[in-house]
Amino acid sequence: MLHRPVSVICVNLLSAGAYLSLFTQIISNYSPRVDLAANLEQIRQRIAAACERAGRPPESVSLLAVSKTHSPETVAEAARLGLTLFAENKVQEAKAKIPLCPGRLRWHMIGHLQSNKCREAVDLFEMIQSVDSLHLAEELNKRAEQAAKKMPILLEVNIVGEASKFGYKPQQLLVDLTRLNAFPRLEVHGLMTVPPWTPVAERVRPVFKKLRELKGQCEQILGAPMLQLSMGMTGDFEVAIEEGATIVRIGTALFGERPKADVRK
Repeated sequence: MLHRPVSVICVNLLSAGAYLSLFTQIISNYSPRVDLAANLEQIRQRIAAACERAGRPPESVSLLAVSKTHSPETVAEAARLGLTLFAENKVQEAKAKIPLCPGRLRWHMIGHLQSNKCREAVDLFEMIQSVDSLHLAEELNKRAEQAAKKMPILLEVNIVGEASKFGYKPQQLLVDLTRLNAFPRLEVHGLMTVPPWTPVAERVRPVFKKLRELKGQCEQILGAPMLQLSMGMTGDFEVAIEEGATIVRIGTALFGERPKADVRK
């Protein structure tokens, strides 16, 4: 009979929540504290200024706080400042983190979703922003049917065809749109994109403009409005708002730089 070290047995007994708590405790020892209240106020001022330039009310833009790799304690602090809408990139991290956060919060999935994670995603999230294929939509519809719930989704679009990113090609989206909209348990609320990275925000304006124009084409096909355009992150959200974003996904500008342990998708 093989004897396993006591330390290995203890580690194996840790729950997913304990792993996350231990991880974030270690990371916090090496991560500088940020002033969440000051960061949030600055972001809100920048959103309001961008909306004013675009002739829009600030209420037309939702701030989605991207909390990936940040601890439940940090999320709770942000919630105390009035934020209610949060996003995660990975189902496994969300599964461990969300039960440890205030129960009144609303959660969106913004990372690439594998079909074998659809059941958990339907259980965990209020909206899935990264639907990028008919196959994925079909699996989500099946899991939503099993859960007896409607699942709001956004269709992720890879506007410029970057090989390193997921998302529909615009023309393929138009081909699939009617079938996507026919799934009885899915509600297509709009489009999402992740633009190419650039240190100059103005360079991605054409990407945001193309997504807005694509939304107009989708609305013509469906004969109904799409309410959401999720586009714009820390480095470019003001340009995105000027081009029609209704959801901006902000992590670094709010929470500070991510811990070094972060593995990007």
